[in-house]
Amino acid sequence: MQSGNDTGQVRVLLTREAIERRVTEIAAAIDRDYGELVTPGEPLVAIGVLKGSVFFLVDLLKQVQVPVALDFLQTTSYGSKMVPGEVRIRKDVDVSIRGRHVPLVEDIVDTGYTLRTILDLLRFRGAKSVKLCALLDKQAAREIEVEIDYCGFVIEPLFVVGYGLDFAERFRNLPYVGVWEPGADDPHGA
Repeated sequence: MQSGNDTGQVRVLLTREAIERRVTEIAAAIDRDYGELVTPGEPLVAIGVLKGSVFFLVDLLKQVQVPVALDFLQTTSYGSKMVPGEVRIRKDVDVSIRGRHVPLVEDIVDTGYTLRTILDLLRFRGAKSVKLCALLDKQAAREIEVEIDYCGFVIEPLFVVGYGLDFAERFRNLPYVGVWEPGADDPHGA
């Protein structure tokens, strides 16, 4: 168990090695699926959902062999004046996706509200295809059905941090995915 701080602990759930193996497998699947569909003149447009997907996205794209362009999207679905299921775009993509194949790269899929909104928006904007690539799938938390085309790992409904995932902007830089176990004096705990 790694020490998170004085009020909690982070227990390793997925090791760096397990993540690296799975990322290699997903990159190979993307190459197989898109190898005949993209060219240097019309590459994939990989879109990472900020901020959590960055570590996964970078490691994944370093292994993908087909031509690929990169862009980012940032949303917010939490806030005191937002209703459940409401999603706002904070940073939109800059690259045109009309007529392009788009793998959307996300760190974790839980309720599905945010991802359903993003997927529908990208399709509405004329993407030739949109496939969801998620490092983690928290299926037990799903409220809206979302198809994950490339899934890293299915996990239980745990609060996870590391490898891009955070708790109050902390722990993103851990090289593994861990379970945040708050301490008794943590205000976000039990």
